[in-house]
Amino acid sequence: MDYSVIILTFNSQRYIGRCLESLLDSFGSLEASYEIFIIDNGSTDQSCDIIGSIKRERQANIELTEFDHNTGTTYSRNVGLQKAKGRNIIVMDSDAYCNADAVGGLAVFLDTNPECGMAVPKLTYLDGRFQLSTDTFPTLLRKAQRFLFLKEMEKIDNDPVDNKDIESEQTVDYAISAFWMFPKTVLDKVGLLDEKIFYSPEDVDYCLRIWKAGFQIKYLPDYSLIHDAQELSRGFRINKFTFLHIQGLLYYFLKHRYFWKLNALYKQIGRSHD
Repeated sequence: MDYSVIILTFNSQRYIGRCLESLLDSFGSLEASYEIFIIDNGSTDQSCDIIGSIKRERQANIELTEFDHNTGTTYSRNVGLQKAKGRNIIVMDSDAYCNADAVGGLAVFLDTNPECGMAVPKLTYLDGRFQLSTDTFPTLLRKAQRFLFLKEMEKIDNDPVDNKDIESEQTVDYAISAFWMFPKTVLDKVGLLDEKIFYSPEDVDYCLRIWKAGFQIKYLPDYSLIHDAQELSRGFRINKFTFLHIQGLLYYFLKHRYFWKLNALYKQIGRSHD
């Protein structure tokens, strides 16, 4: 098996059709074997019907697990990760649309760079604007800045005069889980997502665990895909998930034993402080 894909859905009828079609077209172009595990967290729209239609029409290797409530991002993804047999694992959001160049390119990079534990592409919005998808490990101050000023940070990154880093291959601390690719051997060594985190920052935690296992995370902007994230959901909003995120952050900081500075953490994982 070449690829195992894990996708979460929750009222995703607007996106999931294009997401799956882009995946199936990519695997077809690459002549790759695959399995797709979709975990639905209690959708009340047509998400599951759309998934079923595509599975039948494309005779696709899709396994759908339906929950009657929102189980969060870690437990549900672990349902798929525990079943994954592919040489490379893809974890992606239902509003991400991939292409064969990105899928194949990331896989080749992982095959030829054994020190790399995860490879991620550049993400853009539907209109082509750059989307901030990688960052340094959070501190309390950095997290507050991202909460409050994410859109302003992305505006700077969209200005080629101000920031050329978005077009250069580089080692990064972590990447959001809109589209991850990592080898099954890394999953076997690092383990599943931490289910003590219900919603977030499970992505940061997993990336740090990859670093602690002796691997690196690479951002490869030569490969790009669309993440059709709604800008209203990015940045700071007060709702149930805000409090779950704050709870997850406190757990993350206590687990990894730092709050304000990264020097000791970088020394622990053997990462230079750029």
